[in-house]
Amino acid sequence: MKNEFKDLIVNGGKKFLLKNNKTDFTGGYTKEKAKDALVKSKIEINHLQEKLYASGTRSLLIIFQAMDAAGKDSAIEHVMSGLNPQGCQVFSFKTPTSEEYKHDFLWRHYRALPESGRIGIHNRSHYENVLVCKVHPEYILSENIPNIDDVKKVNKAFWKKRYESIRNFEEHLTANGTVILKFFLNVSKEEQKKRFLERIEDPSKNWKFSSGDIKERALWNDYMNAYEDAINETSTKDAPWHIIPADKKWFARLAISEIIEDRMKQLKIQYPILDEAEQAKLSETKLALLGE
Repeated sequence: MKNEFKDLIVNGGKKFLLKNNKTDFTGGYTKEKAKDALVKSKIEINHLQEKLYASGTRSLLIIFQAMDAAGKDSAIEHVMSGLNPQGCQVFSFKTPTSEEYKHDFLWRHYRALPESGRIGIHNRSHYENVLVCKVHPEYILSENIPNIDDVKKVNKAFWKKRYESIRNFEEHLTANGTVILKFFLNVSKEEQKKRFLERIEDPSKNWKFSSGDIKERALWNDYMNAYEDAINETSTKDAPWHIIPADKKWFARLAISEIIEDRMKQLKIQYPILDEAEQAKLSETKLALLGE
């Protein structure tokens, strides 16, 4: 992996601070150079996906988290556009349903995990339970957790346990063949404002905007603290967080694509090799077809 993308990984070795990560970093790329590199990376990911699908031995879970207007949807659209839909599953998680609230917070996410050979993309994920729920702890009460019947009980001990649950969940997935890639699209507050105004001023983008987005924007610092805590508590060797500078969408897309490509190459997955009996059958079938 190129050094400019290695620097985006949180390895858990030291405390992560958002203020030390530039949202407009471009790694020395120009917009045109990044576009050309993205095309090449997407082609390579397509080839790697074919091997992943054919082998059926591993799965890939790609998680996207970000503030509103950071570019999650467009990143998924651009980076994943070259994938075979048969081997790819995309889930966007909203507020839990009444049925989902009757289960533990990981239940709906476990149900959405990719099968062996497939790539699963989670647009927002189980991390909402330590992000939006940490900013709005009253949401936790809807989970009907025993002995958690007051916001005051959603304390440090509670969050420590929830981070532990997430680490254990991801450790279990990794041990059973799922590769986890976690991306936080790090957009600045000023860039978010610019994109919100574009959504308001452009009729074709009005549908993307919600008045609730402004209410959450007012809690920006609370969200940044929640992200820092979540990243520090859950960035592990096997499932590290990648902090993607998101002010320049063209660089964010390239960084995500390059990181996915590199991780898939590390798996060294090859096409299945037939045993001697099956290879003999192929030869017989070839001769039969040529003799028609």
